[in-house]
Amino acid sequence: MAIQKQFVLRYREEGHIRFQIPVQFCESVTAKALTEALLKLDGIYRVNLYPSQKKLSIRYQETVCDFKTLCVLLFQIIADLEKRVLHENKVIAVTKLSSIKAKVKNLSISKWFSQRYDDARETLQAAKILTNVGLKNKKALVPEKALIDFFNDMLALFLIKLHWEHITKYWIPNPIKYRYEWLAVSYMVFLLMRSRHPK
Repeated sequence: MAIQKQFVLRYREEGHIRFQIPVQFCESVTAKALTEALLKLDGIYRVNLYPSQKKLSIRYQETVCDFKTLCVLLFQIIADLEKRVLHENKVIAVTKLSSIKAKVKNLSISKWFSQRYDDARETLQAAKILTNVGLKNKKALVPEKALIDFFNDMLALFLIKLHWEHITKYWIPNPIKYRYEWLAVSYMVFLLMRSRHPK
């Protein structure tokens, strides 16, 4: 439906007409552009636009601009505004939406969820690699042994990833201060190696 058909004539007398207008022309930028364009026409001396009531009131001189001519000119102005101003508003709205999306993406909670997703994806890739290695190993063909080895490797990878920042920033520069942590790591490596060797 053309936008002009949404302009419904509600009142008419000599020198005064009033239209019910669509909501797109009640926005401040579009309303201002419509009012200014109408006031430039010969014979129109007053234009009032009421955004809350969606009404457009035009007062004009019948001797200079009759009703039919005024309607034709009004519809031309509406068509021009639809192409120019409404298109610009859509572009602005899309730009604002992109800006909001960027702000949401930069929020700390969004970064946290993104990091958790990356961690889960890396863990899944490591699990695939370990599963392939376990299936190639003949000793791991026993289901119970394969499951134990797999979960031990997963636990080791998870603990390394969880404590990697502490290991690089604190434990390595101060091994004496973090001796209990190193002792726990050594014991964990011992248990991991022991589980790999047959009894």
